[in-house]
Amino acid sequence: MDTPFLSALKKTKASSTKHEFITDDLTAAANNAQLESDTFAAGTRPTPVRLFNRTQISSKVCAVSRTQQASNPYGMKNMLAYQMANSSKELKRDMEVALTQNTTSNAGTTSVARQSRGLEGWILTNVDAHTGYVAGAYLTDPGTAPTDGTQRAFTEALLKTALQSAYTQGGNPTLCMVSPAAKQTFSTFTGNSTRFKDANETLNASISVYSGDFGVLKIVPNRFQRARSVFLLDMDYWALAELTAPTMQDLPTTFDGVGKVIITEYTLEAKQEKASAMVRDIL
Repeated sequence: MDTPFLSALKKTKASSTKHEFITDDLTAAANNAQLESDTFAAGTRPTPVRLFNRTQISSKVCAVSRTQQASNPYGMKNMLAYQMANSSKELKRDMEVALTQNTTSNAGTTSVARQSRGLEGWILTNVDAHTGYVAGAYLTDPGTAPTDGTQRAFTEALLKTALQSAYTQGGNPTLCMVSPAAKQTFSTFTGNSTRFKDANETLNASISVYSGDFGVLKIVPNRFQRARSVFLLDMDYWALAELTAPTMQDLPTTFDGVGKVIITEYTLEAKQEKASAMVRDIL
């Protein structure tokens, strides 16, 4: 039930189903030398850009019969409470899936659920992708999702290129999220290290922390993200915007039993996607 991205996200408040937020850039650094007694003139600054994402409703329903609830089954005191505990874990897993996918925002209709734009759809500047990849767009409504390219092997050179790109843009990625298969590939990267056995004859064959040219990365496997993508994230610029935090509600008593639903409405806030990077289209 690990949810590394959801757990790492800061929380903020959404005020409507179309959650709007601002992204901005700094001017390029320069050798700033001015004349003594100079006359000040109005300069030009980057214009802040208003971005948005749609909130998405996720829920889990639990219902047990009157007989089940009245009984004292082995291993639990309350069947409904037991089912709700599991449903809470399942809801977090579902949110992890939604937050990390290659999806667009969708305003929804009476027959189509609203949908939040996922992580893959936000990272567009620092992307190392392969032949056939087409960048998406998020400034229009509903925008487009990136188109996948042809897959290729995941290498340390691809990782370094993406990290350099994020750093050049001003980012400082500290979290690397990879699929289980990519995590095993990552552990084969040699860098400048030498593998060894400790005194207990344990072979250290896994890489959980990667110290690169532009900082230290924590390598975290994520079983819920797409296997073809590697995320290099500066978590200072991502947030979970909640319209309503997870809450429990009673179901109507229209059957011979009792039930509850746990429900939440949320979206992903991308404050500055240039601070993060991706390696796409890996095998």
